[in-house]
Amino acid sequence: MTHPSAPPNAAPSRRTVLSTALAAAWAAPAVVRAENRRDKIRLACCGIGGRGVAVVKDLHATGLAEVVALCDTELGGPRTAEIGGMFPAAARYRDFRKMFDEIGDKFDAVAIATPDFSHFPIAMQAMAMGKHIYCEKPMGQSFRQIQLMMDAERKYKVAAQMGNQGHSGQGYFQFEAWTKAGLIKNVTRIDAFMNSPRRWHGKSVSDFLPAQPVPADLDWDTWQATATPHAFNQGYLAGEWRSWFDYGNGALGDWGAHIFDNAHQFLRLGLPTEVESVMIEGFSRYLFPQASTLAFRFPARDGMPPLELTWYEGQQNLPPLPANFGESVVDPSIPPPTSGSIETKRLAPGKVIYGQDVTFKGGSHASELQILGSAGRDLAARTPVPQSPSNHAENFLKAAMGQETCRSSFAVAGPLCQVMALGVIAQRVNAKLQFDPRTKRITNHKVADGLLAGATPRKDWEQYYRL
Repeated sequence: MTHPSAPPNAAPSRRTVLSTALAAAWAAPAVVRAENRRDKIRLACCGIGGRGVAVVKDLHATGLAEVVALCDTELGGPRTAEIGGMFPAAARYRDFRKMFDEIGDKFDAVAIATPDFSHFPIAMQAMAMGKHIYCEKPMGQSFRQIQLMMDAERKYKVAAQMGNQGHSGQGYFQFEAWTKAGLIKNVTRIDAFMNSPRRWHGKSVSDFLPAQPVPADLDWDTWQATATPHAFNQGYLAGEWRSWFDYGNGALGDWGAHIFDNAHQFLRLGLPTEVESVMIEGFSRYLFPQASTLAFRFPARDGMPPLELTWYEGQQNLPPLPANFGESVVDPSIPPPTSGSIETKRLAPGKVIYGQDVTFKGGSHASELQILGSAGRDLAARTPVPQSPSNHAENFLKAAMGQETCRSSFAVAGPLCQVMALGVIAQRVNAKLQFDPRTKRITNHKVADGLLAGATPRKDWEQYYRL
């Protein structure tokens, strides 16, 4: 184990770091499981700056986790100092592969709050070794990665929770109760919107950023993980990666799982048959658009009618709203952004749900739906909504202990993330895409179909794509 006072580990010279033990786990899954101690789960935290600060604090605050290892490609830098100072006895690594290789038997679960594009390899290695996973949203960078993560959760029989925290809040339980009571029924249209400033708004580029010297406190090669590699530039760090197609998932990947996750689950939307890029402003090969409208069309299912979900992003690309919409629904617990601001005065992130006889408005995260008009209010008043038994971090740790089930398991969150991945592809090609949910292929656009696989696996990272 690395001594707490030792400097962070340098990147190993060559990346054949999957140990004999891991290779055996991959070949013979679920033979050896990490022991789940009933008092606390031993936790390794990957990504401890930016969003990772809140994730680690939330898990630790439950009293159910013992943080035994910290891993971050910027370990020793200013963005990782706060969490590093909270857990001085924890082992420290810059490369998650070296952490798994050296102390993989010393922890039971892994928290992943790294940039979107590096969730996948960490989660795949952890699950193959029988570790439980708490992974920030979206699960993976590509449709294929998300599928493999769902397959791995099922194969290795671990607790895996995606970090859309509102899925353990009152909005989740209200949506479930109102759907079961028949208040939310025969929904044919949902308008979802995120019109706050994003960090790529106002930017225009004609290429990737020019090469700069790599800082001494950064393992740049490991930072890029399975993404398409580029020369280092400071402009990719500290959340700026979210602006780029090669690294991020844009406004949709960042916010979709906080806005229409409950509708996706309880209306059993699954995967769409058509995704249309209705409008793009600022189309770019490199950066996400300045504004975008996407239409997701879902077929009839389980006695429910076809449904069209329209996504509006961009500061001026506002959705059509009912005349009686009123003020936005705002969840006061929304975490502050690392850059820019979240619009709350004009139109906060949220949705309008058009059901049979009743129209609802809602916000993001754990916010509860509100009924527009008088229809349905009596039924709503008679429908009890249970209180959440645990927050999202507690739910995950209790699931790892065998006491609860993850509310946003990969089986639940994976199709939601694949919907968003299809939306990103539509933004990249600016087209109407026909999708076959059975074969999971785009049938009318060869380039778009090729994008389902994501980036070509980098040398020495191919093993994560082999389940």
